[in-house]
Amino acid sequence: MQHILHVVGARPNFMKAAPVLRALASTTGVRQTLVHTGQHYDSAMSGIFFQQLGMPEPDRNLGVGSGSHAQQTAAIMTAFEPVLLESKPDLVLVYGDVNSTVAAALVCSKLGVRVGHVEAGLRSRDRSMPEEINRLLTDQISNLLFTPSADGDQNLLHEGITREKIHLVGNVMIDTLLRLLPRAIECFPSGVASPYALVTLHRPANVDDLPWLRNLLDTLADFSAQLNIVFPVHPRTRQRLNEIGVAGNGGSRVHLLEPLPYLEFLALQTRASVVITDSGGIQEETTFLGVPCLTVRENTERPITLTHGTNQLVGRDMRRLRETAAEILGRNSTTAGPDPDRVPLWDGHAAERIAAVVLQERSEAAKPQPL
Repeated sequence: MQHILHVVGARPNFMKAAPVLRALASTTGVRQTLVHTGQHYDSAMSGIFFQQLGMPEPDRNLGVGSGSHAQQTAAIMTAFEPVLLESKPDLVLVYGDVNSTVAAALVCSKLGVRVGHVEAGLRSRDRSMPEEINRLLTDQISNLLFTPSADGDQNLLHEGITREKIHLVGNVMIDTLLRLLPRAIECFPSGVASPYALVTLHRPANVDDLPWLRNLLDTLADFSAQLNIVFPVHPRTRQRLNEIGVAGNGGSRVHLLEPLPYLEFLALQTRASVVITDSGGIQEETTFLGVPCLTVRENTERPITLTHGTNQLVGRDMRRLRETAAEILGRNSTTAGPDPDRVPLWDGHAAERIAAVVLQERSEAAKPQPL
């Protein structure tokens, strides 16, 4: 019996782990353990995500909560080590680029436990981003690297990782999106009138810059002359808005909402005229859905969304944001719609490919070794 242990810590991890858990559950001879580090500590929202995604309740919740990057990473490592020693898994799967990802991978590496990194090979080439450091380190110490697109393979090869460790499987987030899209459409939030722009912001480099945040809100208020602005506000962003004196709505047509569960937010993406974000995952989801996306960052670790998708980088320049949004809104055209062929292997079967690799690993390990 092969024992696979999954480590998740934040909501994007949940969307990536859910299809892998499901794919491995359909195979024989596999036992799975789910460890939630508690890096994302909003228990109510986490619970809703687990329910909507059809994930089992975690076997262990480490409850690490918030803190600086160093504090949080250290707390996860300290709490995870005894769990790993006790459970003795054959393989640990980590997801994405959050602190839980690198922390769990480091503990596994120290104890000689094999690690698989789901969503490996993504690079922004901006080492001022904590996530970039997490990606680089995790990939260097992982035994299996599951990439979502061919550029990830090339990044890993350039960094000296051997070809046999790299497996191009596609995007597991798209597995979740495809499976739940019919349900999401039924969960469209009431009271949201089209046309609208959907906005998300959470990166400290953006929301902690209070003059920039104020400028962005002014820009959104200008946009609201043409369409509604729907802005589910991340807790960190809400705190910064309070600091600049913005509470409730940002204007008569700028609607500041509480964070939304996965299905409701996915529903909003499907009907948006444009999405304005600094999130990596949303760049991918809008690409699959064919919805125009404007990313308020100077770089992206997901360049496939620029070359094959609907994403455009506008940086932190409000003039570029205004001009590009005006161009999109001036087209008066409907969105392209979901397309599983827009990006190779973003077809809803990435988790099945991961499961096949994991099972092949088991078969290879079970073969008699030469004397």
